[in-house]
Amino acid sequence: MSESSSARLSVFKTYKLYVGGKFPRSESGRVYEVTAKTSSGGKGKWLANAPLSSRKDARDAVVAARKAFGGWSGATAYNRGQILYRVAEMLEGRREQFVREVGEAEGLSKSKAAAVVDAAIDRWVWYAGWTDKIGQIVGGANPVAGPFFNLSTPEPTGVVTVVAPQDSSFLGLVSVIAPVIATGNTAVVIASENAPLPALSLGEVLATSDLPGGVVNILSGKAGEMGPHLASHQDVNAIDLAGADAALAKELEIAAADNLKRVLRPQPVDDWSVDPGTARMTAFLETKTVWHPTGSLGAGGSSY
Repeated sequence: MSESSSARLSVFKTYKLYVGGKFPRSESGRVYEVTAKTSSGGKGKWLANAPLSSRKDARDAVVAARKAFGGWSGATAYNRGQILYRVAEMLEGRREQFVREVGEAEGLSKSKAAAVVDAAIDRWVWYAGWTDKIGQIVGGANPVAGPFFNLSTPEPTGVVTVVAPQDSSFLGLVSVIAPVIATGNTAVVIASENAPLPALSLGEVLATSDLPGGVVNILSGKAGEMGPHLASHQDVNAIDLAGADAALAKELEIAAADNLKRVLRPQPVDDWSVDPGTARMTAFLETKTVWHPTGSLGAGGSSY
């Protein structure tokens, strides 16, 4: 066989959206160029053409998230923890791919990119451990003056739109997605506009990690274009503005007020690797309080 006939053609990766457990292209057919970030912060080599999501893509993602909410929120916390841990296992198996993608996306050396990816995998494990424990932190029995049990339990808010961090394309992304789904919510995620490839690759991991389709939906494109539609969408219950700048955050807050969405305002984060605490989990939990009579009380006290 001659040298020319043995040469292989280049097989370029085609990045797609992740919506409802499937991998569609944008319904608009639009794409935009994604380039590597250099160590100096400028643009480097061409990496891929990412889908430029449209308003229709955003609506489809909300429909998928709402459809998945009942099953995901109704699953046991232990089962959700198992699935999140499976995501970490799958990320570990594709570690080298994410090291390369994060390094190119953020202009990092291989060693620094590896540290970021390792921290992201550890973050998944951390949230996997919280799924069946957060209820003990924010719920419990309340003391009341009367023959009643008074119990408060946390419940997920519903469908949450997440504007992912712009500069932390993977660790920051994981840090805002994992707490949303760990507590039983479903998510529509707008990935970093300039560095969407790690997010789109994460969709491939989620699809093979026992996570039901629609629990996480990942869109690439312009937050300024999709954000207002999602913030005003009547079937979106909450929005995390982690990756929105001041002007966009204000616009989305106003739009979100139309149906009284929960809004998590942008919080400056200098280092996404530090202990995140429980704030992002409790931000998208509602508290249900139930009163129940303890039974007849006689001279001997409660019947229980």
